[in-house]
Amino acid sequence: MSWKSEADELKHRHDYAEALGGEAAIARHHAQNRLTVRERIGGLLDAGSFQEVGKLTGSASYKDGKLENVTPAPYVMGLGMIDGRQVAIGGEDFTVRGGTSWGGTRRKGGQGGFVEDLAHEYRIPLINLIDGAGGSVTSAQKRGYTVFPGIHGFERSVELLGEVPVISAVLGTAAGGPAGRAILSHWSVMVKGSSQIFAAGPPVVERSLGEKVDKEVLGGAHIAVDLAGTVDNVVANEMDCFAAIKKFLSYLPQNVWQLPPALPCADPVDRRDESLLSIVPRERRQAYNMKKLVATIVDRDSMFEIQPSFGRSVITSLARMDGKVVGIIANNPMVYGGAMDVKAARKQTHFMEMCDTFHIPLIFFVDVPGFMVGTQAEAAATLREGMRTVYVGLQLTVPMLTVVIRKCYGMAGMGTTDKNGLDLKIAWPSAEWGSLPVEGGVAAAYRREINAAPDPAVRVQEIEAELRKFASPVLTAEAFAVEDVIDPRDTRTYLCRFINAMQGKLATTVGPKRKSGVRP
Repeated sequence: MSWKSEADELKHRHDYAEALGGEAAIARHHAQNRLTVRERIGGLLDAGSFQEVGKLTGSASYKDGKLENVTPAPYVMGLGMIDGRQVAIGGEDFTVRGGTSWGGTRRKGGQGGFVEDLAHEYRIPLINLIDGAGGSVTSAQKRGYTVFPGIHGFERSVELLGEVPVISAVLGTAAGGPAGRAILSHWSVMVKGSSQIFAAGPPVVERSLGEKVDKEVLGGAHIAVDLAGTVDNVVANEMDCFAAIKKFLSYLPQNVWQLPPALPCADPVDRRDESLLSIVPRERRQAYNMKKLVATIVDRDSMFEIQPSFGRSVITSLARMDGKVVGIIANNPMVYGGAMDVKAARKQTHFMEMCDTFHIPLIFFVDVPGFMVGTQAEAAATLREGMRTVYVGLQLTVPMLTVVIRKCYGMAGMGTTDKNGLDLKIAWPSAEWGSLPVEGGVAAAYRREINAAPDPAVRVQEIEAELRKFASPVLTAEAFAVEDVIDPRDTRTYLCRFINAMQGKLATTVGPKRKSGVRP
């Protein structure tokens, strides 16, 4: 006697699961240039590595005691591997009920779901492939009563932010719970033109506010990535999305109890690039390409910029130095002269917390004249958000290195130094620093003298010229008030030496850094 008939029925049920919402629903999905959840999982994971969990879950119908049909639950999840690394992965199946939440007592995926428990219990990264709208008002009709919001909660989602890398890819329209889960991640990405994210969709907006708007205008990439910073990065298509996920994950450890992976490096530590001698103009107000400067110093082709189109006066990027993972924070003189506005402050704060959580040391490339000023900056609470950045910076436990390229002024400049650590600061010959830039500082400190002068404009120029005599970084180095002034061509060698030296300390500080991990 065998159990072949039962095994055949399991195979039959699996066929229903693999058919998703049926041929017509899949065709409609493909017509929108979107892959199905199973195609996404297959395109992202190493071939043959997916071990699905919960494949039988769904709603079955029977006739005369025999299985007639199965509608699979609109969520697919399990274990897989990315470049040989174990991950937990799950995503909504939009071809079944638009990916809305399945009414099981233990939801597959989402808040409090099995896939998050899997990442938590095994301490492996979590990949969310988001394409759904969360709950539905129809669930009350099925239950016969309503429930409080968050019945499944975000408790595990929040806990994971202090334990393992969490990556969210918004691959369709995300609203409600799935949209919230996309935010509760260390890094998020969406596809331009076919992904949208919002708290509630156009029908709710129209009903609540009388505002008629389509989903792309409401939550497309221009809003979510460029203007609001709700999602970190945007890519052109789903295959680029999979490549970006793999790239981001390559910089992070499996969990906070491990160090980031170091790779063999073919780029010589002692490489000296002659272009660094002329990249910073002698004219102090002339902009230059800070991204090019940083890319010249770090390991070749190792930069992975995060939020490149949001808060653009600061650059945040993962990179490698001699194969070791580092976090780069660089002021961008091409935007607001490098001044920190409210968006740049938010961006820098989140990036610092992420690096600190995963034991990634920080390198600051500094050219900041201070916080953004003016009525618009004050109305946007730039001072509060900027000081929050300073506050978080003073709580970091990872080593920080400071390279002053040009300007380092005010409280924004103060936030680029390791006050509670070694506080190593090196400077290029083009560097200058102080409480205020000479231009604005003279007008404030010498107001009476300037107003009393026969020609106030001439007197301003005279005072500024006099004060600049003391601005040479070499004078500060003579007093050991800055640790070193270096030839720009030696920056890579200098930084690599210290990045390699700090690895022993990093190894002794592995483990959770803060109760809630990275704040969304």
